[in-house]
Amino acid sequence: MVVWDGGRVSGSGVTVPAVVAVAAGGRALTLVWANEAGGLTFTAGEGTGRCFIKWIPPGSGLDLLAESERLAWARQFHPVPQPLASGRDAGGSWLVTAALPGENAVSARWKADPATAVTAIGEGLRALHETLPGAQCPFSWSAGQRLADARGQAAAGRLDPAAWHPCHQGITIAMALKQAAAVPPPDKLVVCHGDACAPNTLVAGDGRWSGHVDLGPAGHRRPVGRPGRRHLERRMELRPWLGPPPARRLRNPPRPRTNPVLPPAMGPQLITGRSTPAGR
Repeated sequence: MVVWDGGRVSGSGVTVPAVVAVAAGGRALTLVWANEAGGLTFTAGEGTGRCFIKWIPPGSGLDLLAESERLAWARQFHPVPQPLASGRDAGGSWLVTAALPGENAVSARWKADPATAVTAIGEGLRALHETLPGAQCPFSWSAGQRLADARGQAAAGRLDPAAWHPCHQGITIAMALKQAAAVPPPDKLVVCHGDACAPNTLVAGDGRWSGHVDLGPAGHRRPVGRPGRRHLERRMELRPWLGPPPARRLRNPPRPRTNPVLPPAMGPQLITGRSTPAGR
């Protein structure tokens, strides 16, 4: 962990944005996450008053106010953080949420038990799809909308193929967008997490999922692929800690890959990029 010492976060070189300090209200701040878009996430306080404060700079391509609206809707049906405050000014955007029980699935504890973490991730995401009512969801995260967003980010120069997974290193931005445009007609709509990477599933002490955070552009869309071991290894951050034999398989029936070049993981990677921990 790296802790705020008044103006900068010790040992990290990170300056605490003024709005984050105000939102903390004098409580101790700990930096827990930093992403490639320049976004920062802090915790403030302890016990029942503990909260998380997310901040992103202008031009990051992320919309915390929209995420706040999604959290407020989703928490009626599924364990996600309660939004407490949000705002935007010339220096960036911020979102304050209440804490949920559990640790993220790539904490030191769950890296030491990746089979349990992967199972919790898959079961948690499946529960999210099943409990959030797609027909009532006022938000969309359709392939067409995500493709339009990816094209906008490409035009703005915010897509970097060098940051993509090694299995996609031979694909140019133009090739990726062309392949992604081959959108099959939807057969079923479910509500999907907007950034379903491993850290965004929380795992309780008993090894079961306890909630989801960082919904991002969550909304209804067509489900593709299945959250099985191989997909979770490739898409998420637990692959280095997974041994070769599969421990447990999720009970989802296999589905054919709908795009021969871009696996289901590629869409969120094109749009949101990948996050890196600043310390846990």
